Amino acid sequence: MNTKTIDFSKFSSIRIGPVVEVALIENDIIPDGRMIIGSANNVLVSPAPPPLMILSKMYDFIRLEEDGLHIGAATPGGRVVSFCKKNDIAHFEYLSKLPGTLGGMIKMNAGLKEYEIFNHLIAIRTPSGWKQKSDIVYGYRKTSIDEVVFEAVFEAIPGYSSERYDMFAAMRSNQPSDPSAGSCFKNPPGDYAGRLIEAVGLKGIRNGAMAFSEVHANFLVNYGGGTYDEALSLIHEAQKRVVNEFGIELQCEVVIIDQKNVTKKQ
Repeated sequence: MNTKTIDFSKFSSIRIGPVVEVALIENDIIPDGRMIIGSANNVLVSPAPPPLMILSKMYDFIRLEEDGLHIGAATPGGRVVSFCKKNDIAHFEYLSKLPGTLGGMIKMNAGLKEYEIFNHLIAIRTPSGWKQKSDIVYGYRKTSIDEVVFEAVFEAIPGYSSERYDMFAAMRSNQPSDPSAGSCFKNPPGDYAGRLIEAVGLKGIRNGAMAFSEVHANFLVNYGGGTYDEALSLIHEAQKRVVNEFGIELQCEVVIIDQKNVTKKQ
């Protein structure tokens, strides 16, 4: 089994985490007893994570075939957009503003508003074989996928749009540039997590080097040297205040990776 040393304080988008020896998934062989990570754009890694694994570079590919657009699960969103622009393929423009790799995007049905990864998905390939979109239960930022995703095939519809690309860029213009794990909480039905966090007085509040951003309250940002405990404390404080004030339980969009809280995510 090949491994890779990852310093999560540099590798993760929130710049928090230990140095860990991570197993590589190669040739569709899944190491036993390990939790999968993607490109660590929506994760908060504790000082004591469970054993981890990551897809190797062999899963970073894009191929246009007769049955559709095949994309490896380790392929970054930006590379997908570049390929689609070059080959005049529509409906992937929004990926330019979603950090991460395809596997994680599929598992959480990532997207911007009504534009979601499942909209034009045909099928995914996992250790148990190909699964059609109709075999998967999915909704807003969630799916029933509980396996490693190796690759996916999408509809290849002509019509790349620079106008759509610009629209998605504008939609993301209100997000902070400081290191973060993206949106901290899922938007509850009919409301916005950022509004709720601001309403309970937490916008801009700091705990050490961590804070709910003054630019957008639903972004937990690291101003430099932030720790796992500081981040977790702010997450719990927001959940407590919002449930006490509004009776709404905020659900984390950030995946917390800790030995005590082992959940298989990609």
